[in-house]
Amino acid sequence: MSDPAAPVGPGDPDEPTEGSEPRGADDAYAADSDAPESADPAEVLPPPPSRRAMRRGEEDPAEAEAGQRRVGQSSSLMRELPILVFVALALALLIKTFLVQAFFIPSDSMENTLLQGDRVLVNKFASHFGDVKRGEVVVFRDPGGWLPATNDDGGGNPISKGLKDVFVFVGLLPSSSEKDLIKRVIGVPGDKIACCTNGKVTVNGIELEEPYIYPGDKPSDRQFSVTVPPNRLWVMGDHRSLSADSRVHMTDPGNGTIPADNVVGRAFVLVWPLGRWSTLGVPDTFKRKELDAAAVTTSSIGLVVLVPLALARRRRSGLVVHEHVDA
Repeated sequence: MSDPAAPVGPGDPDEPTEGSEPRGADDAYAADSDAPESADPAEVLPPPPSRRAMRRGEEDPAEAEAGQRRVGQSSSLMRELPILVFVALALALLIKTFLVQAFFIPSDSMENTLLQGDRVLVNKFASHFGDVKRGEVVVFRDPGGWLPATNDDGGGNPISKGLKDVFVFVGLLPSSSEKDLIKRVIGVPGDKIACCTNGKVTVNGIELEEPYIYPGDKPSDRQFSVTVPPNRLWVMGDHRSLSADSRVHMTDPGNGTIPADNVVGRAFVLVWPLGRWSTLGVPDTFKRKELDAAAVTTSSIGLVVLVPLALARRRRSGLVVHEHVDA
C-alpha cells in the first residue's frame, strides 16, 4: 500500500532548480509542438455586447410606446370592424329598398336588348315618386299567373345558404323566390293599343317604329285592341315570339294589363357582362308628341261618350227611386 502523496519541497528532486531545465521539458515541448500558438489575449476576449443586447432586460421606451400603439390600433380595428360591416349592410339595404337594385335576366323574352344572364340596375326611386312612361323597360312583380310556381327545397350547406340569404336581403344577390318580370311598357293609362295596322303595333292610332324587336320577329303574331284602364300598364317583351306578355293574358283581370303599383322600378343600365355595358333609354318612337295628343283626343272622345251614358243611367236610377218612394 503506497503512501499518500506529499507536497513537493525545495529538496524534492522533481522540483526544478534555478538555472536548470525541468525534467521532461523536452517531452513537453515535443508534445505541444503541434498545438497552435497561444492567441493574443485581446483577440480572445469576446466582443463587447451590442446596445440591443445590453438592453434586453430594459426595453427602449420609444420602441415600447410604438409597440403599445400598434397593439392599440389592432384592438381598435377589431372593435370597429363589426360596426363597419353593420353600417355597410345597412347602407346596402337602404339603397336596395329606395334607390337602386341589381336584377338578373333569367329568360330570352327581352332579346336582343337583354340576354339571358345579363344583369341590370333598376331605379326604384322614380317608381316611388314618378309615373311610368311609354318605352321604358321596367321590372314588376307577378300580378298572378304570369310565372310558374317554383319550389325551394331549402337544401344545401346551411352556412352558405345563410350567407346567400343575407346577400339577397341587402340586394347584393338576386332572389330565386321573388316573382319579378321585366318587359317594355307599350301603353299607359288611357292609351289604346292595337295590332296590327300595316303590320305594326299602334298606340292611339300612331304606328310604332320598333327597331328593338328581335330580328325576324313580327310586332305581334296575334290581333288585339285594348284600352289601358286607369292605374294599369300594357307591357310586351322585345322578343315577341318568345314573350308571354300582356297579349297572352288578355283573359286575366285587367284584360292583359298589369297594376302600375306592381312596378318595382325602371331598368336604366346594363352592367354585366362588361362587354355589353349600355344604358337602357327610351326609343325615339315613344318620344313623339303626337302620341300624347292622340291620347288626349281619345280620352276626350271617351268622356263625350261616357258622361252622357253615366248621366242617363243616374237619371233613370233617380226616376226608379222616386217612383218607388211615391208608391
